[in-house]
Amino acid sequence: MKKIIIAIDGVSSTGKSTMAKDLAKEIGYTYIDTGAMYRAITLYCLQNDLFTNGEVDRIRLAEEINYIDITFLLNPEIGKPDTYLDGINVENEIRSMEVANLVSQIAALGFVRRAMVAKQQEMGKEKGIVMDGRDIGTAVFPEAEMKIYVTASPEVRAQRRFDELKAKGENTSIDEVLKNIKMRDHMDMTRTESPLCKADDAIELDNSKMTIAEQKEWLLQKYYDKCRD
Repeated sequence: MKKIIIAIDGVSSTGKSTMAKDLAKEIGYTYIDTGAMYRAITLYCLQNDLFTNGEVDRIRLAEEINYIDITFLLNPEIGKPDTYLDGINVENEIRSMEVANLVSQIAALGFVRRAMVAKQQEMGKEKGIVMDGRDIGTAVFPEAEMKIYVTASPEVRAQRRFDELKAKGENTSIDEVLKNIKMRDHMDMTRTESPLCKADDAIELDNSKMTIAEQKEWLLQKYYDKCRD
C-alpha cells in the first residue's frame, strides 16, 4: 500500500493528538505533534526569561529560534512519542496551563512559524506520516493526500481539557479553561501568519458527541477509503 501524508488540523482540545497518535500506531506511520513544537518553544521562552509581563522578547527569540532543538522519541511504555526540548523530556511541562496561556502568542509569530514549518516539511518528506496541528493541510503540506479538520463545541472541549488537567493534579477551574480555549481559538483564527482554517479539500469531523473508539473507527475508514482511491 502506498504511503501518504495525513494532515489533521482543527481547534484546540478536540483530541487531535490522541486521534493522530492512535491512527499512526494502527497503520504503522510516524506521528508528529506540531502543536507540541510550538508548546516547546513557549516553554523555552519561559525557562529562559524571554517573557516580560506576558509579552515575549521577539528580538531574542528570533536570534535563538534556529538553535532550539525539538525532537520526538518513542516512549516504549506507552508506545507513543514524547517531546524533547534540547535533549530533555518535557512532555508533561508543555501541557500546563501556563504554557497554554502563552502558546498562541508564540505560534502567531511569523519567524517562529516559518522555522517550525521548515522542520515539519523536512520530517515529512518521505511520507508515511500523520501530522496534526493548525495549518498542516493549508501551509505545511497543502498537497497532503488526506486532510481532516476536527472541531467540537467550546464547552465540550473545555470539559475535556479540565478533566485532563485535574487528572494531572493541576489546580484550575472550568471557567479558566473555557476562557483559555476561546482566547486561543480567536488568536489562531485571526493571526496574520497561517491562520487556522479548514482546507477546501479537508473532511470535517465534529467529535463533540463521539467516543475515542468511534473517532478511531471513523479515521481508519477514511484512511482505507483514501488508499483505495
